[in-house]
Amino acid sequence: MSTVTRQTFNEVMVPNYQPAAMVPVRGEGARFWDQQGREYIDLAGGIAVNSLGHANPKLVAALTEQATKLWHVSNVMTNEPALRLAKKLTQATFADRVFFCNSGAEANEAAFKLARLWGNKQAAGKNEIISFTNAFHGRTLFTVTVGGTPKYSQGFEPLPGNITHLPFNDLAALEAAMSSNTCAVVMEPVQGEGGVTPATAEFAKGVRALCDKHNALLIFDEVQTGNGRCGDLYAYMGMGVTPDVMTTAKGLGGGFPIGAMLTTAAYAETLAFGTHGSTYGGNPLACAVAEAVFDEITGSEVMANVLARGAQLRAGLDAIGKRYGIVDASRGKGLLVGAPMSAAWKGRAKDVVNAGLAQGVWCLVAGPDVLRFAPPLNITEAEVAAGLQHLDAACAELCAQPQAVNA
Repeated sequence: MSTVTRQTFNEVMVPNYQPAAMVPVRGEGARFWDQQGREYIDLAGGIAVNSLGHANPKLVAALTEQATKLWHVSNVMTNEPALRLAKKLTQATFADRVFFCNSGAEANEAAFKLARLWGNKQAAGKNEIISFTNAFHGRTLFTVTVGGTPKYSQGFEPLPGNITHLPFNDLAALEAAMSSNTCAVVMEPVQGEGGVTPATAEFAKGVRALCDKHNALLIFDEVQTGNGRCGDLYAYMGMGVTPDVMTTAKGLGGGFPIGAMLTTAAYAETLAFGTHGSTYGGNPLACAVAEAVFDEITGSEVMANVLARGAQLRAGLDAIGKRYGIVDASRGKGLLVGAPMSAAWKGRAKDVVNAGLAQGVWCLVAGPDVLRFAPPLNITEAEVAAGLQHLDAACAELCAQPQAVNA
């Protein structure tokens, strides 16, 4: 086996990423180790993906068992793991039907195609999709256009048309913009990439009412907020609002790629035979692992741990903020937590992430001005405390640097 290092990335990979200098090689629970054997506390979770940590024994067992049976058949045939998972998802949610794919972007692509197809069947011109500024819905051309961050779509013109972006949590702006030509409104219960900004209860309920008024679909992008991340199986369950279409991915597979779009039987009829597809969607390996994730999240104390550890993490971040003046009050739901950079440290969230890695803790950014945390849902009290201790040391080191004085 040939030796590879971080330098190998620069030699063989397309440069659209800038990965960290260290290379992880092994993980266990909320910890992982790099090529030099150094240990890190994982407060990032593979960007909210490793919902039950690294190398979870139950997920390893599910994958290993399925690997000896059936790997892939395509959607010319169905398979047992996909059917079992779909049944559990529909029994636990508002939905009646499931479309499986491989990622959150693909799940959103399916949702937006359904909305357009449904709207065009309702009336000529009913194909406007409304989204919100700072939203993130994926990196395909359609999903990146619906997303509300222009930098991700610049240079890829011409873009799909008739997509409107409005301020998040601004119900009056939405009310003024919606019309009979609106086929769907898409929103994240908590904007993840856009700064870990939760939707207010008033806004979420108002969006639902406006969609009902204008006969438009309400699409909830729960790619990041779902699968226990916010303290409910899906975040909509704690909001008193039920969408017409919901997308999920990330934590659903616990690290194995899988995505899904869920909807009612009536709206599912829009995607009739041949209208959409996915070669790997509903893959037996992915569905077997996702079923094990689902069973663990819904059948244990995971959800209670999410709320307890989320409160612990936010209290620790707020204490660090007061101690060093680097971050302001934290926000978020459950174990999707954001810490906005203070005025003096605007634009330097990545500096904190890098300093954290040097101290042995991994966290994320949500843009240049917000630190983001999305650790495994089963992270322990001791592991959160250790991660906060490492982050505290990182902030202390940053504050001790001369350039921090006038940051």
